[in-house]
Amino acid sequence: MIDLNLLRENPEAIKASQRARGRDEKLVDQAAQADAKRRKALAEFESLRAEQNAHSKLVSTAPKEEKATLVAAAQELAGKVKTANEAANAAAEELDVIIWKIENVVLDGVPSGGENDFVVIKEVGTKPNFSFEPKDHVALGESLDVIDIERGAKISGSRFYFLKGMGARLELALMNLALDKATKAGFTALITPTLVRPEVMAGTGFLGEHADEIYFLPADELYLTGTSEVALAGYHRDEIIELEDGPLRYAGWSTCYRREAGSHGKDTRGILRVHQFNKLEMFSYIAPEQAEAEHQKLLGFQEEMLQACELPYRVIDTAAGDLGSSAARKYDAEAWVPTQGNYRELTSTSNCTTYQARRLNVRYRTADGKTATAATLNGTLATTRWLVAILENHQQADGSVKIPAALRPYLGGEEFISPKSK
Repeated sequence: MIDLNLLRENPEAIKASQRARGRDEKLVDQAAQADAKRRKALAEFESLRAEQNAHSKLVSTAPKEEKATLVAAAQELAGKVKTANEAANAAAEELDVIIWKIENVVLDGVPSGGENDFVVIKEVGTKPNFSFEPKDHVALGESLDVIDIERGAKISGSRFYFLKGMGARLELALMNLALDKATKAGFTALITPTLVRPEVMAGTGFLGEHADEIYFLPADELYLTGTSEVALAGYHRDEIIELEDGPLRYAGWSTCYRREAGSHGKDTRGILRVHQFNKLEMFSYIAPEQAEAEHQKLLGFQEEMLQACELPYRVIDTAAGDLGSSAARKYDAEAWVPTQGNYRELTSTSNCTTYQARRLNVRYRTADGKTATAATLNGTLATTRWLVAILENHQQADGSVKIPAALRPYLGGEEFISPKSK
């Protein structure tokens, strides 16, 4: 959630962020009013409690003939203290309801607007120029016998699939390459839970507008995660962490689940937008003043991975209205998909500043021994969707797909995935 000090000192900055996101700025005024009400109620409670404490001392030292009167006054005062405490708690709850609805304050320079208002930062690599009619990843998956969508739908319904043979091995090769790169960069590998408690899901900011994207198991009161970011953000919940030696970096490998509600008719062909996939997610806990530099590092790791897979790509600065509630800035790296004639997102990295950590109560110890709220960042390093770009960009005239050199050591040195023999 947002910093209450910022709400008190510069509410206009929060309003400007809400406007840039296309969100309701009236929430800021409501939060400010609720905060003032809470502070007044708390002051009244503390004043009455101090009066009660002082009165208790009078009762204990008063002459016997005065005690009955003082005890009666103490009982009346205790009732007032109880009422004031209840009012303060109610005011705090009212503030929480409002303030949890306000999204993270976007950083300076983030473009305003929605999904199509991004700014292209760079384009890298050369798009393939085929001397033949290229196949899309679905046709390639069938001819190479590496993706079986028909049986996936038979078993589980639409937007499910099997990865088969070299398709399964290629995904594992991709994930292992990403994990090796992350480990070399100082990330601790974690295989994370994919079921989390509601308070953790809410703490990461995923139970807002897009809550309908998430699978929920009501009998167990658990959510299926759509990214290991959720478990990684909750990993140090209610803890004081040590950052004096640098950021805490984790690489979470997990299966992810998304309902894809509201995406009917979008990317129904193939494995671009599916209900289940694998992903390796980077996650950093860091001192807030170092967060923007860490964001650039995460983006750099992603670009190294894209280049290792020999994919043409671009990096965009995502507009405020397309950030998601927790991100203050997000960069998307999009690979070229030849048969669509367009770039498609393969990976994104978000600077969540102190928003998630404040909701999850993750603090760190500063140089002077005090505690402060940490900053969190996340970024995808590999996911099943990458297979779309790898298959399409590296297809050959004979129907085979050339395996990027960086992945070959994980595939026994194989250089090509060849069509199945008829």
